[in-house]
Amino acid sequence: MRDFARSDHEGVQAQLDRLGALSVPDGRLGLETIRALLDRLGNPHRRLPPVFHIAGTNGKGSTCAFLRAMLEADGYAVHVTTSPHLVRYNERIRVAGTLIEDDRLAALLAEVLDAGEDLNPSFFEVTIAAAFTEFARVPADACVVEVGLGGRFDATNVLEPDVLAACGIAALGIDHERFLLAPEDGVPTEPIARIAFEKAGIAKAGVPLVTLAERYDYPAEASAVIRAVAEGKGSPLFERGSDWGAKPVGRGAHPPFEDDLSVAYADDLGHFHIRDIAMRGRHQALNVGLATAMIRHQSKLRVSEDAITRGAASARWPARLQRLSPGALTGTREVWLDGGHNPSAGDTLAAHFEGRRMHLVLGMLSAKDPAALTGPLAGSIETVTVVPVPGHDWHGVDAFGPGAKEADTLTDAMASLPEDGLPVLIAGSLYLAGEALRLNGEMPD
Repeated sequence: MRDFARSDHEGVQAQLDRLGALSVPDGRLGLETIRALLDRLGNPHRRLPPVFHIAGTNGKGSTCAFLRAMLEADGYAVHVTTSPHLVRYNERIRVAGTLIEDDRLAALLAEVLDAGEDLNPSFFEVTIAAAFTEFARVPADACVVEVGLGGRFDATNVLEPDVLAACGIAALGIDHERFLLAPEDGVPTEPIARIAFEKAGIAKAGVPLVTLAERYDYPAEASAVIRAVAEGKGSPLFERGSDWGAKPVGRGAHPPFEDDLSVAYADDLGHFHIRDIAMRGRHQALNVGLATAMIRHQSKLRVSEDAITRGAASARWPARLQRLSPGALTGTREVWLDGGHNPSAGDTLAAHFEGRRMHLVLGMLSAKDPAALTGPLAGSIETVTVVPVPGHDWHGVDAFGPGAKEADTLTDAMASLPEDGLPVLIAGSLYLAGEALRLNGEMPD
């Protein structure tokens, strides 16, 4: 599946057309292509400011947002690369705090695509090469880098110990099975252990690896694999529960999980209260805790407790349990937006809506499990309306049972819902979430 992108800027669109034409031989794994491409570009990945590198099935994007906000709250200029984009490709490359401008993006993509024309790189490899090239040229104090898929063979995993401040692993779950569970000799065979093995592949010698906890967050077999990989790589391991702690407190820690979430954090350096968590959902206690622990268990940058608390209160990450503003799509009703599409995301959404009824507007890629959200959310669903995912193959209405109905567009779906005062959840795909933001006039910045 290609990661389609469109731009109103003629120069950017010309390069996005070149990106869209790239094809990768099915089943190709390894870092050889991205390394060859970066070598032709002068190995910019070796000239980055201190990097925070984050893997995980769910929560890694939110963790990146918290890290960026905490670092910026202490006055640092921060480069960020995350994926996928929601509305504009520019969202993938944030340079010293600002999304890359169109003219610069067009020139940068042209440079990278020209350099790797005979290498047949992937869409993501070109994107990461472009981001690292720009990050090495523009002064900044830190980088936040989100893994795209897996970890061990992800293009971001060219990062070397000298530039890394800390690595982190957010929540684990089963996703991208075709790639992450492909048969291979010498790797774990139990699915969640294999997922953990792939994510832990970002560990590097001498670089702190910060993770969540056994029993509460990871199954025992996943934690065991992460420990083994960290030990084999010589990476100091800091686990929630034994080396640091973060738990939700306040009204947001209990149903309906909407307001006043704050986090009690503790580690060997002390304990403090992180108030006013900006992002909704009690699961954000883990993400803000992971970001905090990554900062406090590295030694390349000093970040104050005050900056950590202010960053937690200001962080924004669109389409992750985001309450949409009144607008062209939502009207005046309560509408929530989430790009979740796997069972772990379904569990998180179910916790948020526990004890409430809502209308679900759902668009899911055909490669995803159609029950990943409807199963966990079954106790809260009043109606299900199925919509296409623009530009992608998607599950039709028949995949969601006899009670589901269909609509041609998100706008049609919203118009078809009864005016009964119940909230609406739009979910199932980040691509669908991007369309919702565009229609409602809430462009990520």
